[in-house]
Amino acid sequence: MRDVIVIGKGPAGISAAIYLKRANIDVLVIGKGKGSLEKAEAIENYYGFVEPISGTELLDRGIAQAERLGVEILSDEVVGIKQEEGFVVETSNSKFEAKVILLATGMSRAGLKVKGFEALSGKGISFCAVCDGFFYRNKALAVIGNGDYAASEIADLNNFTQNIKLFTNGLAITTDKLAAGQVTVSDKIIGIKGQDRVEAIITDKDEYPVDGIFVAMGTASATDFAKSLGALTEGINLIVNENFMTTVDGIFAAGDCIGGFWQVSKSVSDGANASRHIIKYLKTSPL
Repeated sequence: MRDVIVIGKGPAGISAAIYLKRANIDVLVIGKGKGSLEKAEAIENYYGFVEPISGTELLDRGIAQAERLGVEILSDEVVGIKQEEGFVVETSNSKFEAKVILLATGMSRAGLKVKGFEALSGKGISFCAVCDGFFYRNKALAVIGNGDYAASEIADLNNFTQNIKLFTNGLAITTDKLAAGQVTVSDKIIGIKGQDRVEAIITDKDEYPVDGIFVAMGTASATDFAKSLGALTEGINLIVNENFMTTVDGIFAAGDCIGGFWQVSKSVSDGANASRHIIKYLKTSPL
């Protein structure tokens, strides 16, 4: 069992990992992709850089710095976290155990920009199979996504119903984790139909009656993981206390996912401060 698993290899996660490693904490960083910072062409307001630096280069330098110090960084997609004796982190290819989790995956995913989506969110549209699957026993469900995260959500929902369609919203399937015979709709989604509750998904080719929709586009966000464990959120942000711990004991969060000033400097600071409190927490952990 690891001391700490950091989910997310952006500025907050890597900053925390560097401080944890220097304190002789057994830390593993897991992340896939480079997040929103990858889209930044030129960063001119980060301390210590005379010339502009791209978001990609800044991320790569941070990762290289952590690896030089001996931090293990795994490029893989985290698809779920379960609380057992400690925590079990499930990736596309493996499972890992840890005493503490630090969520640092950036901002929550955006939803679909189609008619009816915002109005019916929370009224049959969910972002967490573990949280809400129980309410849809033997119902007709849709999962929107095309990757490992979507496949993981379908696997959880299969505990409650077998009537599940995967909607890729026009994207190619990028996962090999789907069960044989999984019904898939590749049409482009143009709307969600319903009055007080979800009634159907409307695509550019047809209309599909459903009782519930689970959104699992791209990779899971910090908010998705936290909600599945029962942590409280405020809008798209995770609620943390002064020690950067969420409302679930042993789950910490840092960076954009906790809100505030969306800047690299703030994320680096969050990671450093969260690591201090994680180190103190581990000293009193019963595991």
